[in-house]
Amino acid sequence: MTTYHMGIEATLAVIGGKWKPLILCFLGTGAKRPGELRRQMAPITEKMLTQQLRELARDGIISRTVFPQVPPKVEYALTERGKSLREVLIAMSKWGENAIAARQAAGEAVTLQHPDHNGYLQY
Repeated sequence: MTTYHMGIEATLAVIGGKWKPLILCFLGTGAKRPGELRRQMAPITEKMLTQQLRELARDGIISRTVFPQVPPKVEYALTERGKSLREVLIAMSKWGENAIAARQAAGEAVTLQHPDHNGYLQY
């Protein structure tokens, strides 16, 4: 039996870490192949990306589709359960964008590579 102190623990158990929220945000604009995700998320290693994708698929947040062709083609996409995280991801993005703007206003050299979080608003 698993016990959580607060609901946020259950959320973080599924989407916590450095890479999972990024994967979800990039998949929010549509299905992606692993290589495409890896290019967007450099410097993630292939091993780490594979591990994170497997965990998200295991938790029902993303789906994995294998197309029967040579060479094999695999795509990952958000499931309905994954799409239900949209508001959480948007709130986290907006909070981070505001924090970055405040740091920049204080003179800190901070950049934001992907300032547009509107892509996953289509769901």
